[in-house]
Amino acid sequence: MLAELRKYRFLLALTLPAMPVVGYACGNNFTTLIYGIVVIGLLDLVVGRDRVNPAPDTLPALERQGFYRAILYVCAALDLSLIVWGAWIAGRGDLPPVQVLGLMLSVGFVTGAQGITFAHELGHARSRFDQLLAKVLLTAVCYGHFFIEHNRGHHVRVATPDDPASARLGESFYAFYPRTLAGSWVSAWKLEAERLRRHGLRFLGWRNQMLWFTTLPLLIAAAFGLTWGPLAALLFMVQSWMAFTLLEAVNYVQHYGLSRRRLESGAYERFNRAHSWNASEVLTNSFLIHLQRHSDHHEIPSRPYQALMHYEEAPQLPTGYSGMLPIAFVPPLWFAVMNPRLKPQPR
Repeated sequence: MLAELRKYRFLLALTLPAMPVVGYACGNNFTTLIYGIVVIGLLDLVVGRDRVNPAPDTLPALERQGFYRAILYVCAALDLSLIVWGAWIAGRGDLPPVQVLGLMLSVGFVTGAQGITFAHELGHARSRFDQLLAKVLLTAVCYGHFFIEHNRGHHVRVATPDDPASARLGESFYAFYPRTLAGSWVSAWKLEAERLRRHGLRFLGWRNQMLWFTTLPLLIAAAFGLTWGPLAALLFMVQSWMAFTLLEAVNYVQHYGLSRRRLESGAYERFNRAHSWNASEVLTNSFLIHLQRHSDHHEIPSRPYQALMHYEEAPQLPTGYSGMLPIAFVPPLWFAVMNPRLKPQPR
């Protein structure tokens, strides 16, 4: 009975896409940022942690429950609708410039915190429909290449110097950010070129996913601009920047300073629970569908979010992502908090 009630906590995720609308109605388009970072961050400290794992014998049935998949679909529809709504509101031109900026950042906060998170979950599914929906969500934030690089690059090279999405010990977010943006994009082109070559397909052809991921966002921005004006196109671009910046900030937090040992053969040791930072704050995990149970995700990428496990022996963050992200943007504070938690890393 308790397990059945616990699943409804993920319905909290449905509230976040409504926040930009609430902020607009209240006359303060920064409300979403306050809610997502300050309020949820503080409530994480009050509500506490959730270290309860589902019983092993319940996992097969748990993974098949349609309730959890329905949340993904509803949130995906809400996030995509939010972008269109935001473009329409911005294009009307009746907001002060500061409030237009707040609207753009607030929409981007939702599409980054949830749109990309849900796309990440759907992208690991076996269903072709789920994978297509993941690509749509990522294209809507100008980050379609994440579908390629994350699944075929990051999961293979995580916690090694070869992975652009793994932050190194002593590396600030501001050094990591341009490195991961460029490295992930270049890696995705290389991985897609290898796939096309392996299947005997032309690089300059419609089967090249990177060509779609590059051109479609430009067409969307142009369509918004032609329909509602330049501010609508600008909203699409700014919310995309906000979304993928938030993603890379989370990437920075998830693997900062952790590295896999290189074996005598030259290969790296197999990924284990020590190579990813985790957080068990129940509130943020409800909004982010257990994204913070990151070690288990890397061990079993196809495991759906409702079945992900908490491991006490995995590296634990001091608090949830809502609290950690502001710290990550202040390097001296970040190093003071995180570096003492790191054991000497293997070479």
